[in-house]
Amino acid sequence: QGGDMTRGDGTGGESIYGKKFPDEWAMGYVAHDRPYLLSMANAGPNTNGSQFFITTAKTPHLDRKHVVFGKVSSGEAVVRAIEAVGTNSGATRRVVRVSACGMVS
Repeated sequence: QGGDMTRGDGTGGESIYGKKFPDEWAMGYVAHDRPYLLSMANAGPNTNGSQFFITTAKTPHLDRKHVVFGKVSSGEAVVRAIEAVGTNSGATRRVVRVSACGMVS
């Protein structure tokens, strides 16, 4: 999980819309039915900020709780490399930074 630009410890984050914004189901519901989906991390309904996660497997328990907003279109090996330094606690064995990324149109 990443995107906490305000505190850097997973407890912060703001969006361009302010501190929190509502779940965005207007484009339709997308299931967490495959790896490499980008999804909003939140603390409950309508609490989206800047934090996100990338799925590495089917995660149906996240359906209708977290909004899918994109997918990894290239770099799947990088996602797996990041996954490989993870631990059961959610921490990583070393610092991982995602940089030089952007939107694909």
